[in-house]
Amino acid sequence: MKIFHTADWHLGKLVQGFYMTEDQHYILQQFLTAIDEEQPDVVIIAGDLYDRSMPPIEAVNLLNDTLAEIVLKRKIPVLAIAGNHDSAGRLSFGSQLMRDSGLFIKGQYSKTDTPVVLTDVFGDVHFHLVPYVEPAQIRTIFEDETIRTHQDAMEAVVNHLTENLDSTKRHVLIGHAFVTKYGEEEANTSDSERPLSIGGSDCVNAALFEPFHYTALGHLHKAHFVLNETIRYAGSPLKYSLSEHLHEKGFLIVELDEEGHVTVQKRKLHPRRDLRVVEGLMSDLLQLPPSDDYVFVRLTDTIPVQSPMERIRTVFPYAMHLERKTAYQATNQAVQAVEQEKIEDIDLFRSFYETVVGQLPNEQAEHLFTDMLQELLDEERESIQ
Repeated sequence: MKIFHTADWHLGKLVQGFYMTEDQHYILQQFLTAIDEEQPDVVIIAGDLYDRSMPPIEAVNLLNDTLAEIVLKRKIPVLAIAGNHDSAGRLSFGSQLMRDSGLFIKGQYSKTDTPVVLTDVFGDVHFHLVPYVEPAQIRTIFEDETIRTHQDAMEAVVNHLTENLDSTKRHVLIGHAFVTKYGEEEANTSDSERPLSIGGSDCVNAALFEPFHYTALGHLHKAHFVLNETIRYAGSPLKYSLSEHLHEKGFLIVELDEEGHVTVQKRKLHPRRDLRVVEGLMSDLLQLPPSDDYVFVRLTDTIPVQSPMERIRTVFPYAMHLERKTAYQATNQAVQAVEQEKIEDIDLFRSFYETVVGQLPNEQAEHLFTDMLQELLDEERESIQ
């Protein structure tokens, strides 16, 4: 079975004041062309179809048109799940009606979910759709008060899935989470993707997904595998922040054979406008060939420059951001110093508690603090969306 694995479209994305909808339309046209060339059996979108829970109408229309091209015109099924940026309820609307057309969208998790079964010449492939969900929701669904972290939540979900896993079939899991090699906190390669929770509790151990022949992940914007080559992030189809300017964007073509062994090929997508960094003296930058790329400019001039952005935009009309190299270096050094001496939230709480009360907090007090802090983080995420 040939699978197209993509994720993190973030339709309706706004980057440094520039709406990316036209760029997203351009890149999705390339994706449709690749579908015509490769003729996949199924397309997976592993979450964050939209950039926020209430996307602009242009983004809704773009998703609608793209899915119609794939499902209705090309008759290729699409399996999609909600990510942390999506509104689970809105994505779930009409999902039962759309299944008959080949569009399977899972916005909200339920213990009664059954896999989507597709068939190739070798038999059935079971696709398990696991949308993004907060640990508190899984704690309620499973009635288990010990579920506190994303690791706990995913472990409960995967254990439930594998209880009745048919070993004679091939199995693909589609998920949206921060999966790391050993479930330990790692740096995110994109600052356009906000954290899921506090203090590293958003990390999920990749070993959980070993029962599946392939795990198609979304959330992290850089394409890579975790632990082994069957557990993969497709990455986003476009660059959405300065931290992504060196990423090679695209999607994955996954071939699943009769035994469930996979081969993976990355297919690059080429944007209408690249997102890149230019650096140098103003006089030198003004001599560069004009470009419509999105650029982040680092000036190395040591003396003040009058109207720098206006002058830069005579060469780079889509310049997104401009900063002094010296200021950038100082900021970077300051950030590194803070990172080296950073106090974790729980350590800061312990220090404050000891100062006020005269002793360290007990386990119950620490749990109460982390629960309250998580609630505040969730409320902030909802307000941003």
